Amino acid sequence: MIRSSDAAAPQRSPAAGSPPKAEFDSQELMRGGREVLIRHGGQVYRLQHTRNDKLILVK
Repeated sequence: MIRSSDAAAPQRSPAAGSPPKAEFDSQELMRGGREVLIRHGGQVYRLQHTRNDKLILVK
């Protein structure tokens, strides 16, 4: 049985004239480290690479 929440979201094409979304490889972004600090809106966020190979963004 497939629930509606299990169904894949429909793909949307980008609006005409909109620039493509930026895509970054995590290895390039982390530069061999385990965390990166990101400034946004006057605040600093920490992007962490966990032992379980996940990424966590914390304020």
